[in-house]
Amino acid sequence: MWGNTRSGWGWVSIVIHWASALAVFGLFALGWWMTGLGYYDHWYHLAPWWHKSIGIVVLLVSVFRVVWRLAQPTPVAHGKPLEQRAAHVGHGLIYALMFVVMISGYLISTAEGEGISVFGWFTVPALVSGLPDQAVLAGDVHWYAAWALVILAVGHGLAAFKHHWVDRQDTLTRMLTSRAARHR
Repeated sequence: MWGNTRSGWGWVSIVIHWASALAVFGLFALGWWMTGLGYYDHWYHLAPWWHKSIGIVVLLVSVFRVVWRLAQPTPVAHGKPLEQRAAHVGHGLIYALMFVVMISGYLISTAEGEGISVFGWFTVPALVSGLPDQAVLAGDVHWYAAWALVILAVGHGLAAFKHHWVDRQDTLTRMLTSRAARHR
């Protein structure tokens, strides 16, 4: 089932969820690794190109993800009311931090007025550039927001394991397979 139902997530939501998780952790690791590269390192210019290209693709997918999420039904939540509220707030923070990280990355990359080449397919123009200390300020926001996003994503994963193993709920299973949506 491609779309969501009140009983489970559809394949589109599941694939985007796990691709986003992979991208968040992968881009964080790549970004962290890049900060240690020296100017004469082979990867000094290539790694940021990959980081920016993947980041822009993730931004585009994330915009689609938000539209998809708003257009689709949300499966019925499990757990106590406080857990449901915490999950709702946590999901909202994850979405917000993803966009803060991506927009601040864009502002770092375009601070000098040059667009971002995305795998050589197209260039995202520098719509905002030349602000005082743009790269430095956006860099600080990018760094701290990325850390907050990764920490929150780890907490999100741990909460899913708690719901699966301790509470014996199908929260994790519903995000691994669309079968729950078909068999309820």
